[in-house]
Amino acid sequence: MEAVPPLTKEQELHAYREMLLIRRFEEKAGQMYGMGLIGGFCHLYIGQEAVVVGMQMATREGDQVITGYRDHGHMLACGMDANGVMAELTGRRGGYSKGKGGSMHMFSKEKHFYGGHGIVGAQVSLGTGIAFANRYRKNGAVCLTYFGDGAANQGQVYESFNMAELWKLPVVFVIENNKYAMGTSVSRASAQTDFSKRGTSFNIPGEQVDGMDVRAVKAAGERAIEWARSGKGPYILEMQTYRYRGHSMSDPAKYRSKDEVQRMREEHDPIEQVRRRLLTDWKVSEDELKAIDAKVREIVNQSAEFATNDPEPDPSELWTDVLL
Repeated sequence: MEAVPPLTKEQELHAYREMLLIRRFEEKAGQMYGMGLIGGFCHLYIGQEAVVVGMQMATREGDQVITGYRDHGHMLACGMDANGVMAELTGRRGGYSKGKGGSMHMFSKEKHFYGGHGIVGAQVSLGTGIAFANRYRKNGAVCLTYFGDGAANQGQVYESFNMAELWKLPVVFVIENNKYAMGTSVSRASAQTDFSKRGTSFNIPGEQVDGMDVRAVKAAGERAIEWARSGKGPYILEMQTYRYRGHSMSDPAKYRSKDEVQRMREEHDPIEQVRRRLLTDWKVSEDELKAIDAKVREIVNQSAEFATNDPEPDPSELWTDVLL
């Protein structure tokens, strides 16, 4: 891992607000799931916020994002409206998929977000296809294709790696290694636990990144995106991160100790790291940070209210957007 370049005060404040928005949104989503307002599956991004926020800070307008089903954070980081995201979680017509997709299936062409996908690893081949379209259209865009340590063992991932390198496609494969996939430690499930090396046999360069440090993520993202945009082909970033909650809301996460989770929260929390730097290095006041938190909570509470009171889809919507 390379030395971490500092962020400006404005960048630190931006990262703090964006990560805090994801954290508070996910906490609220967890509460609403517990109240029965959100059905089906719900995979929270708490703990991993620095990955998507740092990567978005390295992009430019037109770059695309595609990911798996732990997708609420990615949508918010792409600039999608919290009301629309939360309304989709509760199955309301104001949601991004008109209330028909739920947590795992949202999309925004306007924000270049090509969906959370419920099939493990499916987004990797789709993201490679988006990158092919970029190359074909010569639009200069790069597709950030996110997947986890569990999905990294899927066969279609390696078919995509081969095609992406063979055709020098502008794609950055971001492996969010939160160490436990659906509930099995990587040391028990993966013969090669250095995921940055997964593209070696295809001549795809890769690097390991401290995915809990938004500065490190942004710097690595800039290197990888520049590599892909300049026509050199794909790049792999292994983000070493950690989720505080279980795989989904139905997972009690008994495969790891509470002490382990608490230690990560106390020593490596991505938001707390930025908060300390703002207070110490940039002399930002506690009151200013409290004001940011209050504004974020207001946005999240408003999204919850909207998602609770917005009407459900009309039954006729069952027959729309269906391709036969």
